[in-house]
Amino acid sequence: MIYVTRLDQKPMAVNAEFIATIESTPDTLLTLSNGVQYMVRETMAEVVARVIEYRRQVNGTLRVVTGPPESGPLGKT
Repeated sequence: MIYVTRLDQKPMAVNAEFIATIESTPDTLLTLSNGVQYMVRETMAEVVARVIEYRRQVNGTLRVVTGPPESGPLGKT
């Protein structure tokens, strides 16, 4: 879950796994996978950053692999 603020200043938690799209219209519009929409005070960049942080916490720090390792547990290349 990520925390966001509705336009009327009320805090709300949204399941980040169900966010389908985030639009800046100029208010930020969250559309969930079930079609429900919420307008929030946070910018699109803030919501994206919160989703990324949520996923890092849930999945652990992800490492981008750009090629085979020089050496490591799978052997040398």
